Amino acid sequence: MTTTPPAETGRTPRFGVAALAAAIVIGLILGGAIGWLVPKIGAPTDNSVEAGFARDMTNHHAQAVEMGLIGFRRGEDALVRQYAVDIATGQQAEIGMMGAWLREWDLPLTSTDPAMAWIPHDDRKNLHQLNDGMMPGMASAEEMTRLRAATGRQLDVLFLQLMIRHHLGGVHMIEAVIKHGDDKEVLRSARTMRSVQDAEVKNLTAALTRLGGTPLPAN
Repeated sequence: MTTTPPAETGRTPRFGVAALAAAIVIGLILGGAIGWLVPKIGAPTDNSVEAGFARDMTNHHAQAVEMGLIGFRRGEDALVRQYAVDIATGQQAEIGMMGAWLREWDLPLTSTDPAMAWIPHDDRKNLHQLNDGMMPGMASAEEMTRLRAATGRQLDVLFLQLMIRHHLGGVHMIEAVIKHGDDKEVLRSARTMRSVQDAEVKNLTAALTRLGGTPLPAN
């Protein structure tokens, strides 16, 4: 007697289902691991140009925020006060952005490295810096004391003088990270910072001229 083979049911053998499920699970695990590792592999390291820039520019911006708040709260000229608060709020937002970069890269927010150590020596030696190792454009302790004590038009003029120099020094730092950095997000943000600070320097300089002041020399 001839035996008729059973009809095809279209069902995958049990072993095939188990193997397929295992392959999917393994694929998900590997995919997740790769997704976690890829950004870490390409992230800036602790001694990178990007990390040094983020830390130093955070400190640089912090002084600008203090100067801006002083100018806003105690300035006499309405336009100067507006520039001051715009700078304070804008630079505080950038401080938050740079802190987020460092946290994303799993790096500490601060470092014991000297200021500007992230810039290659041949470029660093050409930057104007104060004798105490402060970053380009930074106001000295004595200048900050004078700003805190100033009032009226004297405050307006001193704020403009210090902030113009501060911004110009910051632009040098921005140009350094654009020249030597590799991280696309950092480079994109740095170019935006430079455009904003260039525009603010023009506005601050026009206001200083209107009030009869003259720019300070670079430090």
